[in-house]
Amino acid sequence: MAETAGGLEPHTDGWFVVNTAAAGWRHNDAFGEKCRFEARERPFPQIAVSLVVLHPGRPNCMYHGEDIQEDFLVLSGECLLLVEGQERRLQAWDFVHCPAWTEHVFVGAGDGPCAVLMVGARPDVGVVYPVADVALRHGAGVTRETRSPDEAYAPFPESVPARPDGLALPWSG
Repeated sequence: MAETAGGLEPHTDGWFVVNTAAAGWRHNDAFGEKCRFEARERPFPQIAVSLVVLHPGRPNCMYHGEDIQEDFLVLSGECLLLVEGQERRLQAWDFVHCPAWTEHVFVGAGDGPCAVLMVGARPDVGVVYPVADVALRHGAGVTRETRSPDEAYAPFPESVPARPDGLALPWSG
């Protein structure tokens, strides 16, 4: 593990152990905090794993579908799952499975942060950001369909390395 501005990140392909509070985090004013457990320059080759902390009314990303399977476990708090044009309220310990091309996004709900463990297969080659009324209502949608992440995220600032100081992770001391 090596120290970065956002926390500890792996710098070899070997095994490691890291506490979530010390791991590499990134912050985005639009999308909250994200811990990827992997270095940006050296992603895990088969499975992507991240922990996202959502704030009420804020999405984790833009509404999208992609050519990979993804699974999600709400660890704490409440959020909305926008999926295939529908809206579902989720709470701690709700599990979500999305086969390839399932259109989805999570939006923080309730009166505090929500932590979601996210796991997806690799490689992801294709993605689509469709126009969806349910996503637009929550500030998580595009106004013109695109397959370009750069286009979908153009209106938003890039995430920056940032330790989760002041972020009350329910399992941290």
